[in-house]
Amino acid sequence: MGIISWIVLGLIAGAIAKVLLPGRDPGGLIGTTLIGIAGAFIGGWGSAEFLNRPIAKDFYDTTTWVAAIGGSLVLLIAYRLLFGHSRSR
Repeated sequence: MGIISWIVLGLIAGAIAKVLLPGRDPGGLIGTTLIGIAGAFIGGWGSAEFLNRPIAKDFYDTTTWVAAIGGSLVLLIAYRLLFGHSRSR
């Protein structure tokens, strides 16, 4: 998969992570989108590095999607923990 595919995968993974973990995010839509892209990269890297799952060449690989969504969820939770109370409500 190319870099554009990973960005599109990250956008979709970020949206799915947001649906799975609803609530107010400090960064809003742009922050959640960037977290989704970063989560896709980190999830794919972690899957290949630690689980010995090579990154698929196909865009429609279930393992790659689960890793990307998982990475997005982890980053979204960490972002909320670190920056969730930084602005007044």
